[in-house]
Amino acid sequence: MQEQACRKAIAAIRPTSRLIRGAIAFLSLLIILTSSAAEDWSRFRGPNGSGIATADAHPPLTWSDSQNLKWKTSLPGSGTSSPILVAGRVFVTCWTGDSATLKRQLVCVDQKSGKILWSRSVNGEPRVDRYDGYLQEHGYASHTPASDGERVYVYFGKGGALAFDLEGKQLWHVNLGTDANAKNWGSASSPVLHKDTVIINASEESHAIYALDKKTGKQIWKAEGGSLEYAFGTPIITEHDGRADLVISVPNELWGLNPDNGKLRWYAMTGLPGNIAPSVVSADGVVFAFGGFPRTAAVAVKLGGKDDVTQSHLLWTSNNSSYVPTPVVHQGGLHFVNDQGFALCMNAKTGDLIYKERVSADGPIGRGGKPFYASPVLANGHYYAVSRRNGVFVVAAQPQFKLVAHNTFSSDSTQFNATPAISGNQIFLRSDRYLYCVSSEAKN
Repeated sequence: MQEQACRKAIAAIRPTSRLIRGAIAFLSLLIILTSSAAEDWSRFRGPNGSGIATADAHPPLTWSDSQNLKWKTSLPGSGTSSPILVAGRVFVTCWTGDSATLKRQLVCVDQKSGKILWSRSVNGEPRVDRYDGYLQEHGYASHTPASDGERVYVYFGKGGALAFDLEGKQLWHVNLGTDANAKNWGSASSPVLHKDTVIINASEESHAIYALDKKTGKQIWKAEGGSLEYAFGTPIITEHDGRADLVISVPNELWGLNPDNGKLRWYAMTGLPGNIAPSVVSADGVVFAFGGFPRTAAVAVKLGGKDDVTQSHLLWTSNNSSYVPTPVVHQGGLHFVNDQGFALCMNAKTGDLIYKERVSADGPIGRGGKPFYASPVLANGHYYAVSRRNGVFVVAAQPQFKLVAHNTFSSDSTQFNATPAISGNQIFLRSDRYLYCVSSEAKN
């Protein structure tokens, strides 16, 4: 609608002066920027962390090695981080080597052709997690990049936080700690942007959340907490009644911080034990937290409180939950496929279970025994749930369960751990071997 309005305004202007011609050029640029921004998927789970594509996005429902595949590109290494889309480019992180020879990389791919444009690496970290135990489930590239359209920000755990311009020039590099949690799980939280800062949950490395200046990497604030050691989710920034809160779920608690200074505004006791992998979800003035181990649970907390809001703002709790994937909220429903392979829909207002249906007969995968790691993304009334070894399940986001499609790439036997990205008629998937562009406009 904005684009049509701009074009009508241009058509109504007759270029009779240099000033008017300048205005036309400005409006034309505005159209390009507005259209481009609508197509970008600039961070983990999309521009605002909701996992929901723009209203005009219509990616295909079905695909295979021979159907609706626009391109696939061999990646230089493995990874569980998600692709992001910025200014016609796809950015994704990878890793190669082992504990002794580790190299983490940011890879830039042309969105139209799939050609790798450049790759930048970080080598020789001062202290590297041992590649054993549960770290083998996701490796050393689990943090999804984030971008403001001018720079790309990456977090490489013990390799530090870095900023690059879109052409691959490194702008800054800062270390955010080299500690390790007792279970050697590594870390996974991705950067988020707020005003002029990059906010990073350096959970394993220093048990702290940092806000860094986007241009210089200089520390603006640091919020420490021992509970962050086993908080693997990415924080969200949500606004309610004119106030922005930075919200993160940690074992047994939900925290709301001031994103401008890192000060704790409110907290709620949740009873989600052990470790927390899913990110927080926000909708209609409510935040939803999932996860926990060995018992998973879910809670809903009303925004707008101060100090301890457990009694005043806790709306509901449920034993229906997910260990790793983060849900999407659509038309009053919480939709997700949990790590056990069941599709669930919950009432967002009450927490009541609407349905629970098995979609995947996958057996245990690796040490974790979890067939789903990726979080669902939603477009055009459907959500896309990526399993680790059994393809992508497309489910109607409605109160009645309907499995619309089950899509696989038979030529790729590696794991798919990454949450997809969506742009217009395209969906981008990554495995440990390839980056894929699936498009309803593909010619096969």
